[in-house]
Amino acid sequence: MVAQLLDVFGFLSVLCRGVTLALAALTSGGTAFLLITLRGVYRAFPEGSGDITARLQRWTARAAAALVLAQAGWLGANSTVLVATTGIGFGDVWGANFFMSGLLMIAAAIVISLGMRVSRPGSWLLFPAAAVIAAEVMTSHSAARVESQLALIAFTALHHAATAIWIGGLPYWLLALRSSDSIPMQFWMSRRFSRSAQLGVAVLFAAGVGLTFFYVPSAAAFVGTSYGLMVAAKIILFALVVMLGGLNFLALRKGGPPENVLVRLRHFGEAEIGIGFTVILAAASLTSQPPGADMGKDLVRLPAIVERMAPRLPRMQTPPLSTLSPSTRETWKRQQQDGQQRQPYIPGAETYVPPTEGDIAWSEYNHHWAGLIVLVAGVLALLARTRMSPLARHWPLAFIGLAVFLLIRADPENWPLGPNGFWESFSSADVLQHRLFVILILGFSLFEWGVQTGRMRSGTAALVFPLVCSAGGALLLTHTHALANIQEELLAEMSHLPLGILGVLAGWSRWLELRLPGGERRISGRIWPVCLVLVGSVLLFYREA
Repeated sequence: MVAQLLDVFGFLSVLCRGVTLALAALTSGGTAFLLITLRGVYRAFPEGSGDITARLQRWTARAAAALVLAQAGWLGANSTVLVATTGIGFGDVWGANFFMSGLLMIAAAIVISLGMRVSRPGSWLLFPAAAVIAAEVMTSHSAARVESQLALIAFTALHHAATAIWIGGLPYWLLALRSSDSIPMQFWMSRRFSRSAQLGVAVLFAAGVGLTFFYVPSAAAFVGTSYGLMVAAKIILFALVVMLGGLNFLALRKGGPPENVLVRLRHFGEAEIGIGFTVILAAASLTSQPPGADMGKDLVRLPAIVERMAPRLPRMQTPPLSTLSPSTRETWKRQQQDGQQRQPYIPGAETYVPPTEGDIAWSEYNHHWAGLIVLVAGVLALLARTRMSPLARHWPLAFIGLAVFLLIRADPENWPLGPNGFWESFSSADVLQHRLFVILILGFSLFEWGVQTGRMRSGTAALVFPLVCSAGGALLLTHTHALANIQEELLAEMSHLPLGILGVLAGWSRWLELRLPGGERRISGRIWPVCLVLVGSVLLFYREA
């Protein structure tokens, strides 16, 4: 049972880290929004401001309480895994850096949760908010380094603080807008938060540049390490969030009918929140990767990357099952029956076994057929927008075929093709992720088909597509691979990261199409079908050799 838990631990650890970072940003961001951004709201708007502040206090207290639960659960799971894999006692775990960091975060979050329940929280609550950030820094790469440690710790602390003020404060700004009927108050709060967000963006950018200079010191480290690629993905997503923030800034500056301006502010803010927290999830995956500066001779060189990425004709013919490698889990079972001991296990990693030609052909065949299905769906979605082909509006049904294809073909060691049973297969990290993608694809296709054909007229049903796309893109940004072969991991990331970014962009552009008025709706509506076409094209030319 412990071995099965460890098999998915690498993937779950990234998700848990992402949840913790998101809740920490919400907790510190809510505290900062209440005590800094809304400072003076009582004097400027004595009527009605108390209700808004009380509501924001309740949500900040809830975020802090959720942080306590998430961090306590993570400490328990991480400690159990550490004890099971190293043989040390729980008494030795208590003094570990991650455990002390977790206790500090839990204590600070409890103080904030309780402090937010008083009638008028004081500025002293900024200290436990700073303690939450300090706890995050304690488990970062910067705290573990010897050279330039103080500078890296300072940059990391500024990075987390700016994230909390900007990304963590966004949901509270949006909640404040929805809680007020006073247009002057809504504009006042928006302008106040805009100034805080601009400061957060500037500090976040400066600290990010400083950290990148230390961790990814060369162009070779950017393109030749998984850490560098993840930093590049973060930069792209950061640019998207800044662009949305810039549109809100321009909406405030240009003016116009107040009601129209506020509609744009709210809906651009929704997308800004979604992509912003996706950046936090991407940042969590960086903690599972060694910085590019530490890779040295393990950098993947440009000729190997160019050779792998060179396009060739898609593989559309399936290899026979007999050409695939034996089932890993069946090999473990035979070893246990023979009395052999498994080799020491590294959480989140498997011992690397070079794939056979059949393994490579199987994977490429799956990716290429999946790419063809998505490409066809994207082209039909584009045609449906021109209204030239009425049948094109049924394009979401193509994804049901994709879901069935992935369920059957994605993992040949498991049900229904391999010896591993359906439920047993979920103990594999890759299989777990693939099955999650199948569920997301099925949900998206059924709901979006109903929306496109007019069978579902609910606004909530229409939002399933953007939420599924953005969630799928975020999951791809956390997709884990075997750490035993650095080159293969990097080359796999080179295809998964573009797919993740395109998924996020497709989801939130569709969201804006559904939410925005007029011409802005049309512009957003042209983006997501192109993203589907690009996703299909990337998959169609995917290579593993």
